[in-house]
Amino acid sequence: MADVKDLEKSLNEVFGEKAPKLPEGGKKFLVEFSPYLVLIGAIFSAFGAWGLWNAARSVNGLADWANELSEAYGGTTVANSDFTVWVWLAIAFMLANAVLYFMAYAPLRARLKKGWDYIFYVTLLSVVYSVITLFIDGRGFGSLLSGLIGATIGFWLLFQIRPAYLKTKATESK
Repeated sequence: MADVKDLEKSLNEVFGEKAPKLPEGGKKFLVEFSPYLVLIGAIFSAFGAWGLWNAARSVNGLADWANELSEAYGGTTVANSDFTVWVWLAIAFMLANAVLYFMAYAPLRARLKKGWDYIFYVTLLSVVYSVITLFIDGRGFGSLLSGLIGATIGFWLLFQIRPAYLKTKATESK
């Protein structure tokens, strides 16, 4: 956990202190509406994971059907019907994002740093997933690059509103 705190401190220097500042109106808007944006993100992540799982199941069914048809006419296996590691990883990352988003909702409404931390973890997960996309057929470097650009924008926005969530321990315990 100390490593994450060190990373947060380093990223704060870059995105919170040295980066161009977001106008106060933009900061106020993000702080006020972030709980609702996070709730929308949680719902989309959960439905995205369910949709991907459902789509992969449907493709598996079609692959099984194609293989049975091929074998019925004397052919061999024509399609692979297994969920790949990459599909399972994508589903796992989407579910992890959804859980973290749901966990962040109440603390963000209360303007607690714990809520901000959850969103920080989601952004870190997005960086990890962007690196993983390098190894997925059809994704590669373009997905890595776009993921890193998105994470950079996310970190900038996140560290611009971070001061609104920095409270003393006494305030957080109430």
